Amino acid sequence: DWKNPLGWLLAVPMWISFTIFVIAVFAETNRLPFDLPEAETELVGGYHTEYSSMKFALFFLGEYAAMITGSAIIVTLFLGGWHFPGIPDGSHGWFFGLVNIFVFFAKITALLFVFIWVRFTLPRFRYDQLMRLGWVFFFEIALVNIFCAAAIIPFFDQ
Repeated sequence: DWKNPLGWLLAVPMWISFTIFVIAVFAETNRLPFDLPEAETELVGGYHTEYSSMKFALFFLGEYAAMITGSAIIVTLFLGGWHFPGIPDGSHGWFFGLVNIFVFFAKITALLFVFIWVRFTLPRFRYDQLMRLGWVFFFEIALVNIFCAAAIIPFFDQ
């Protein structure tokens, strides 16, 4: 049974997958730098300019719900979920349950901060830059990562 030497943190040995997945979540949630304006109203303030009141709030609620869901998936797959280095696996009691819940939501909050930080730091891609980045760069890296993992796994699966 293979076990990660770091225990719970899979983002380190799978850093290529982690990086590609985080960037894919950024692109899926249409956050900057992957937000592509297409019409004149989107150049001014986005398609949100045509809505007000509750519809406007629901658009942003959906956007942030997608960010929270993507962050929760990243935390679960790569950052150890609710595990924390000082707490042993299988700790029982209501206190450790609350600590695990707090750790999980603290990791999600940290990723949400990264989402917001990247939005205000990086400029927007042009359409041709985004297509080149996705199809030429990340697609090839993801394929190489899959083939390398498929070639390495039989040697460690003994």
